Amino acid sequence: MFFSRSALFSAAVLCFTQLAQAAQPATIRVDYLHSGNATTENYALERVLVEPLPWPGNLKQAIDNSGLGNNKVEVTDLKTGELLYSRGFSTVFGEWRSTDEAAKISRGFEESVRFAKPEHPVKVSIYKRDEQNHFVPTWSVEINTDAQDVIRKQGPAPAKPIPIHVSGRSEDKVDLLILGDGYTASQMAKFKADATRLSQHLFEVSPFKEHAKDFNVWAMAVPTPESGVSRPSTGVHHASALGARYDIFGSERYVLTTDNRALRDIAQYAPYEFIEILVNNDTYGGGGIFGQFSTAAAKNDWANYLFVHEFGHHFAGLADEYYTSPVAYQPSSTKVEPWEPNVTALLDPAHVKWQDKVKPETPLPTAWPKEAYDQHAKVYQKIRADLRANNRPESEMNALFREDLAYSNKLFAGTKFEHTIGAFEGANYESTGYYRPAMQCIMFNRTDQFCDVCSAAVERVIQMYSTPTNVTPKSK
Repeated sequence: MFFSRSALFSAAVLCFTQLAQAAQPATIRVDYLHSGNATTENYALERVLVEPLPWPGNLKQAIDNSGLGNNKVEVTDLKTGELLYSRGFSTVFGEWRSTDEAAKISRGFEESVRFAKPEHPVKVSIYKRDEQNHFVPTWSVEINTDAQDVIRKQGPAPAKPIPIHVSGRSEDKVDLLILGDGYTASQMAKFKADATRLSQHLFEVSPFKEHAKDFNVWAMAVPTPESGVSRPSTGVHHASALGARYDIFGSERYVLTTDNRALRDIAQYAPYEFIEILVNNDTYGGGGIFGQFSTAAAKNDWANYLFVHEFGHHFAGLADEYYTSPVAYQPSSTKVEPWEPNVTALLDPAHVKWQDKVKPETPLPTAWPKEAYDQHAKVYQKIRADLRANNRPESEMNALFREDLAYSNKLFAGTKFEHTIGAFEGANYESTGYYRPAMQCIMFNRTDQFCDVCSAAVERVIQMYSTPTNVTPKSK
């Protein structure tokens, strides 16, 4: 159900408000500062707020048993110790502390956790992964959501939410909020068209296609003085409400915002559980952090791929399966089994995490034309780096990406395990030691399909946030 006329806005929002407010408690947000460096980290409470809209989540599915995320939040009743809410998530700080800079200086990042307003005071606890990838407690704070210093009244919304795809009550659906950055006041119609186009594409990709009725999609954009967001490596600096920009952690294609407070203060005026930010740029780029947000360059020729790939990170905690592109992160000195559902260190081949999808006759590791692929990648990556260094037109980069995908498709076509789930070495930014489930997947290259393992991971998260509806079986 995609809305094409803004006249439907008032009726849709009224419907949403009446349905959500009928039984849902308020939404509490705890803002805190997460600081440190490669070896230390600290937390400090900033503020507690009651957001303007009621809790969008399903109260019957408040506990997260997925095991996803570098971190986890637990909200427990302070008196009884009863677990009221939990969710796994990852953070910008967690990504930054794996960069070279974190070994030299300390930095602080704003973060937030949100949950339904409890009846009594609670303890909010943050957990992190230890060296063996087990969750261990790292910080806790007692919160009385009725205390005098809790912020209960806020100003008017800086923008109105636009209904893009409304399937039912927020508490029964996955609520996706698409935020725009780098759109001027005269480009608001373009933003709505971009949000509609890209969300439509999301629901053309399995398993989102089969679960379209389990989603609501909303869109909001605060106008900016100039079109596009900052790209510091080329000397472009634009002011915007969200502060999204390219060149995060020194990676020219990595787009994030590090202004969490601005992000949450805008997003709180729409129902949401997941956020994707569209930047109004044609330069290839995006990013995605599990449980936080994802980004995509809306004007790029590969916007469809970027939107879905980055949402895969944010929504289902999917790891990058590619390994030939340069990244800002430093590899770990030890190999432990990753928490991400689509990569493995294959420490126990007899019990690989996606064993239920591996046929008995499939060897682990699984053969693929890796040597030829790696030789091609060396040439391709050099050309790519030269194009960026010389600030060549984006059309040349897009053409290179098309040539690279065509090469991979031809190389893989007809190979013995082309359509087989196994364990293919090369994933998680490393050529050796980590394995992906399939030869090709949206998380590996710019193909247009998730592999079966990634699809199953996406479906598990959909089920955690929505009340099940009748699902059309995925076509074979």
